[in-house]
Amino acid sequence: MGRLLELLRSRAVRTIFVVLALGAAVWAVASQWDDVREALGSIPGGILAAALALSVVYVFVTMLSWRAVLHDLGSPLSVRASSTLFFVSQVGKYLPGGVWNILAAAEMGADHQIPRRRSVSVMAVSILVSIVTALALAAGAVALAPAGVTDRYGWVVWALPLFLVMLVPPVLNRLLNLALRLTRRPHLEHPLTARGIAAASGWALVSWFLAGFQVWLLATAVGMEPTPATYALAVGGYALAWTVGFLIIVVPAGVGAREAVLGAMLLGQLGAGSVVVVVLLSRVLLTLADLLLGLAGAVLARRRAGSAGAPGDPLGGPTGHAAVPDDRAGASGDRMGEDSSGIA
Repeated sequence: MGRLLELLRSRAVRTIFVVLALGAAVWAVASQWDDVREALGSIPGGILAAALALSVVYVFVTMLSWRAVLHDLGSPLSVRASSTLFFVSQVGKYLPGGVWNILAAAEMGADHQIPRRRSVSVMAVSILVSIVTALALAAGAVALAPAGVTDRYGWVVWALPLFLVMLVPPVLNRLLNLALRLTRRPHLEHPLTARGIAAASGWALVSWFLAGFQVWLLATAVGMEPTPATYALAVGGYALAWTVGFLIIVVPAGVGAREAVLGAMLLGQLGAGSVVVVVLLSRVLLTLADLLLGLAGAVLARRRAGSAGAPGDPLGGPTGHAAVPDDRAGASGDRMGEDSSGIA
């Protein structure tokens, strides 16, 4: 295991990770290009540009939700440093396996003196926050969806209270410490607070409203009636689709499963052909947003490494910087996140 961790921390492996992850994101778009090109012709350019901008803002706000959890657990990072870490690590979700973005975030976080166990805890909590807020919105959307969808996804109504209880700070802190104890890791140095969870949940809700707006904008461009009810359906439908796609971890970034759920939610409002156009373009634009922000994060990481006077490490830190071992990282955890740009 020690040799494996040493290999994963090498500059060569980090560079390969970035290349493969970004390549997988490009392939996710290129593999559907014939269908994409046909779909592009059915929607005005201005609508597409606005939908892409919404996709970029959606990913950025998702980062702010993750950053709120990171701050609450004792690692305040600037927006710039958080963006570098989050955007580059997140392109790892396009690689098969469902864990590469988490491993990348943990390794990159070590460059910012964040204990690896804390990085994993942050990702786990931010995912739970996303699931709970998504289920809350999906529960309302299921009621507006066609009858078949209500029968198939009615489980969100009873699943929501279960996940909601898990998000209560005393319960969540116990669960995290139990997981750390089972993996023979020290307990959390900074327990989660209600304020931190509320901040992360607030940003997560904003992100769902933005993603739903992107879907709604595309759907109304191909014939869906632009009403508050259809917007609510688009928001909840995307939130439900994301949750189902996430739970199918063997599929990179939930490809296929997410589109099937979102398409089912919209089918009562649009014809089958229009539904295909909307779900396809929504996915492609969100993938482009991940790709653009991942590239931007890699550039920021290289500039940061260059300003430190060391050869650039594509995943965030000067190559001469020794990552803090997990066993002693807690001692430096209270000083983490001091970035030259300050805490924003």
